[in-house]
Amino acid sequence: MNLKQACINILDQLTDLTSQIEERDFYKPVASLSQSTVGQHLRHTLEFFVCLEEGFTSGVINYDKRCHDKLIESNKFLALAKLSKIKEFVSTQKEDKALTLEVGYDSTEQFISLPTSYTRELVYNIEHAVHHMALIKIGIMEAVRYIKLPSDFGIAASTIRYKESIASSSH
Repeated sequence: MNLKQACINILDQLTDLTSQIEERDFYKPVASLSQSTVGQHLRHTLEFFVCLEEGFTSGVINYDKRCHDKLIESNKFLALAKLSKIKEFVSTQKEDKALTLEVGYDSTEQFISLPTSYTRELVYNIEHAVHHMALIKIGIMEAVRYIKLPSDFGIAASTIRYKESIASSSH
């Protein structure tokens, strides 16, 4: 499977989850998520993809400068629209592109610039999404039990391959 398809599969899983969840549960604080919400984790994940899209256009990605749009985390229909837009962006990319990544690890607004690429940042966004999907899954299992998630939701591809190798070697 190529990166584009892997990303689209993740976006499809997030779309399916968001379609299933009742809006009140989308923005309900969940104890096991330190009182954060499914919507907050989804918004955070989506905004990284938005930064990638904006960076693709401008040539510079800075994940620290994302919007923190409260509407996306509290309105599942806005989140669904954002998911659709992100999926369209990822689907239409046909080639890699050199980019600059700005990162900062202190409280100042000083950033270090590093060379990167669209493909490298797509990999990062996939891994970042899977991480937050694992957290979302914990929240769903605690507070939104009517949601049916795929068995691989929030599980890294390397973990799936490892579990499959263990299962096949035990037979």
